Amino acid sequence: MPTMTIEVLMVGTAQARLCPPYEGNDRETFVMSDATKEVLYTVADHIATITLNAPERMNTISGPMLNDLARLLTEANEDKNVRVVILTGKGRAFCAGLDLRKERDGNGLSAASSPTTINLRNTPPTVLQAMDKPTICAVNGGAAGYGMDTALGCDIRIMAESAKLAAAFVKRGVVPESGGTWLLPRMLGWAKASELIFTGRTLSARECLDWGLANEVVPDADLMSRATAIACEIAANAPLAVQASKRMMRMGLNENFSDHVHHVYLQLLPLFKTQDMAEGMKAFMEKREPKFEGR
Repeated sequence: MPTMTIEVLMVGTAQARLCPPYEGNDRETFVMSDATKEVLYTVADHIATITLNAPERMNTISGPMLNDLARLLTEANEDKNVRVVILTGKGRAFCAGLDLRKERDGNGLSAASSPTTINLRNTPPTVLQAMDKPTICAVNGGAAGYGMDTALGCDIRIMAESAKLAAAFVKRGVVPESGGTWLLPRMLGWAKASELIFTGRTLSARECLDWGLANEVVPDADLMSRATAIACEIAANAPLAVQASKRMMRMGLNENFSDHVHHVYLQLLPLFKTQDMAEGMKAFMEKREPKFEGR
C-alpha cells in the first residue's frame, strides 16, 4: 500500500524530530500511511511507529486491524528508510486480546481468513518473527492474550508502570495461539513458562521485569520518550549490520554452535563489501561519528 509524504523538515525544526542530530540524519522525513484509523503509522528519523488506535475497546484485535497491522509491519520491514520499529497502543491498554464483540458481528479474526482455512503466513506474530528490522514494544497498558503474545514477539519491551501482561488463555479455554507456547519456554525456561501459562496469571510491569519479560519499566509519562531514545540509539548504527545480527540471532535459536558460527562467517563476508563497513572503520580511525547510509 503506498504511503504519502506529509512534510519534510530540515535540521532546526525540532518540533517533529525524534532523535538528536547525528551523521546521516541531517533531514527529517515524516511519513503517514493511508492505513485505516484503527492502526496509525508514521516514520521519522528512520523510526517507524505503529500505533493500535481503538482505545474505546482497549485496542482489541478485529479482523481488519489484524490485516492492517501485518501489512504495516511488512511495509516497515521493506522500507529502506526504516531502521527500527516501535509498536504501541493508544489509550489505557496496549491490546486486550481479540475483539470478541467483532467476532460475533462477523468482523473479527474469522474475517481475516476463509471459513475452512486460517492463513498464518501473514499474521502479525509470524511477520514479527520474520522481520529483520529491530522491533520495540512500548507497552502502554494491559496486554492480554493476543496482545501479550504480540508484545513478546517484539525484540525489546519497555513497559509503563501501569502496564500488565495477562496470560489468560487457559482461563478462556484456549491455548496461547499467537506464539506464546513457542516464545515463553525460550524466554523463561520450561518451569517458569509452565507456571505462567498453566495458571493464566497476570504479571505487573515490575513482575515482568523480575521475570525477564521486560527490558525496562518507566513512569507512564516517560514511556514513548524512553522507547524512542532506544530506537534512536539503534537507528544511529549501521542498519545492514544490525539487521544481519538479528537474522543470525534468530537462526541461532535452532542451530548448534558449529553450524551457527559458519553461517555468521558467511553473513560477514558480504558486509565486508559494504560502504557502511568502510565508513565505520574510517570514522573510528578519524575519531568521529560514522555516517551510515545502509549501503
